[in-house]
Parts: sequence; C-alpha cells; structure tokens
Amino acid sequence: MSTPEHKLFYTAIMHSWNAVVITSADPATGYAVQIANPAFCKQTGYAMEELQGRSLRMLQGPDTDPAVIERLRTSLQEASYFEGTTFNYRKDGSIYLVRWNISPVRDESGTLTHFVSVQQDISAQHQSELKNMLLGRALDASSDPILLTDIQAKIIFVNHAFTKITGYSAEELIGKTPALLHSGKHEPGFYAALHKALDNGHAFRATFINRRHDGSLYHAEQSISPILDEQGRVTHYVSVSKDITERVRREELLQDAASHDKLTRLYNRHHGEKALEDAMARSSAEGKPLSLIICDIDHFKKINDSFGHPGGDRVLKETAAIVAHTVRASDVVVRWGGEEFLIVLEDCAEGPAVELAERVRQRVETFLHADIGAVTLSLGLATRLPEESSDQLIARADSALYQAKASGRNRLVTAQGA
Repeated sequence: MSTPEHKLFYTAIMHSWNAVVITSADPATGYAVQIANPAFCKQTGYAMEELQGRSLRMLQGPDTDPAVIERLRTSLQEASYFEGTTFNYRKDGSIYLVRWNISPVRDESGTLTHFVSVQQDISAQHQSELKNMLLGRALDASSDPILLTDIQAKIIFVNHAFTKITGYSAEELIGKTPALLHSGKHEPGFYAALHKALDNGHAFRATFINRRHDGSLYHAEQSISPILDEQGRVTHYVSVSKDITERVRREELLQDAASHDKLTRLYNRHHGEKALEDAMARSSAEGKPLSLIICDIDHFKKINDSFGHPGGDRVLKETAAIVAHTVRASDVVVRWGGEEFLIVLEDCAEGPAVELAERVRQRVETFLHADIGAVTLSLGLATRLPEESSDQLIARADSALYQAKASGRNRLVTAQGA
C-alpha cells in the first residue's frame, strides 16, 4: 500500500544526483533491476525499459576488475554491505569508472527482499588524478630542482633533483620553509626584493647561494613564480632552479687568474692599478687619507744568480706571504713588478702607515729562508696630497723607494710633499 512516506522516498530517489538502482535479491535472475533513477539511466546510457528485469552484469566488460566482481558476488551471497570501484561499460560501449555501494533491503520480518545501490561516475576525478600523478612523475623526473610551497611558504612538494642537490630527504623538507636553505651569504635586501616581487604577484629570478644539509654551499640559478587560482588569487609558489655551482667555480677561477699573480697569489699589476684608482676615488669622495707603499726585495738579482730561479721564486712567494699577513685585512697587496710590491692603505694617515711599513720591513728581515737566509726590503711611502693623481702618488712613493735603496737598503723612506 502506497503511503506519503513511500511516495517521498520514491521521489527522492528519482531526483537524486547520484545514480540509484534497486535490484531483486534473487540470484536466479542475476539480481535483476527493478527500479533505476534517471541519473543511473544517464550514467549507463540505458533507458529504464532496457534495464528493468535484466542483470547488471550487462555493464561489465574487459576492463572490469574480476577481483572486485568476486568480492561483490560474495557480498550479495552473504547479504552484506559492499563498496567498490571498477570500470563499467555504457550502452554505446564507452567505458567509465564507477564507485558504488550496495546495501541489503529487508522487510519487517527481516527477510531479504532487495538490494539498493548508490553509484557515482568518477571518471573525471580519476582522469584528474591520473593527470596529477603524471604531472608529479614528470616533475620528479626533471633534472632541474623543483619546489612547491603553499601561500605561507610551507613546502608541500620537492622533486628528486631538489633532494639530491640539497641533501635533504623529502620528509625533512615537507612542512618546512625554504629558509632552511639560507646560507647567510645574501644581504637582507636580497630577500626583501624577493618578498616584494612575490607580494606584487611577480616572478623573482636570481642566483641563490644556498646551504646543503651537510653545510656545504651551492649556487642555484632560481626562478620563483606565484600560482594563481581562477579568481587571480595567489595560492602557491613554484620554484625551478638550476645548479650552477660548477659554472660559478669556473668563473671564479677565471676571475682569480685574471686578477692574481700566479706565483705569489697577490693581486697582479692590472688589478692593482684598478684597486688604486677605486681607492683614490673613495679618498676624494669621503675625504679620508690614503697612503701607498712600494717595496723592493734587496739584491734580488744576487739571489737568482746564487740560488737559481727556483730559489728566487721561493723567496718571492715567502716574502709575499709575509707582507700579506702583516698588513690589515682591508689593505691591497699587489705584485707590482719582478721583485717589487705595492701596498694600498685606505683610510690610513702617514703616521699609522709608517708604523705598518716598519712592521713589514722588520718581519721580512727576521724571517730566514731555507738555504738562503735573511732577505731584506727597501720601502718608499707616500701619503696622498689633495688633488693628487694616482700617477703622482706612485711617482712620489717610487722616488722614496729609490732614496731608501740609495741610502743603504733595508730601510723605509717617507716621501715629502710636492
């Protein structure tokens, strides 16, 4: 007998967004369909008239999972709840992925009378998952390190190349922020520019100096871009980088070779001239004193004649090392000529410059070179005069050096004003 409640349930099933089908509980009929709602008909492509009285085995095909069907058969035989996912086939032969559950229906006496199944076509979701899985595999297969963060800059994905370059496992990185990799080699302004660009929705590209898990540094040519949703709101950030550590190392070696003397490892004359011009410009702009020392190893020709060029080279290297370790860290020491050195002393007046020059002379004099003995230096010092050019300053220091050598060597002579 039809009641308002029965009509309500029937109406609800017919209007349900999910596909609903009710079958008999008789295995002899293959659990034949009794009622199917429009959503089920649309999902399968069959009209209600084509479904009624037929077994849903008609929806199975080559890609239907036999293990799922066997589990379904057992549940039907035991009249127990079932839930599963497999591929089914529509009337036109097209395939779809269905997730469904089946519940036994009993009457007031507890007798099994029907099964009711609620189904969902999850093909689109499955395709999206496959696409995301493929994308994840593609990102992981990339040789370039890739990092994905959420809007709070928390890491949510790293590919294999990223873990390889950083030395961190994915588990150690997920949930952290990229600040974990900060090396301390960048000025605060570097990260301020990064945050400003990202806050404005722009990409940021730069060379990062990062720190690996083991503490070693690496250089990465890195771009960081915001990811926007359909409304144009930033939801994530993606970083793609390239390890350029080896390239930077080669460039540094080339730069070092271009600016340093091969034998003594001091700056060469070309770099020294530029360093002096830069120091002169700062001295003029800031009004700070600048002093210059030119020193020469005494009787160097005799050393070469007596001990050969290997002995002379050893004296040059050892003397250069003594000078470099005696001056201040900010001072520039240059191999100016064969056995001649130039020292640029910024923000250094004549008095402190004289003390430093004497300290250099004494330390060179007291050092004993193996098989050669003591070596001495003659030094000329000049402190920059107002409006004086670098050539004029060098000429005065060189003249003072000439006087030191003419006066008996192993001494310092300070140039007089012009």
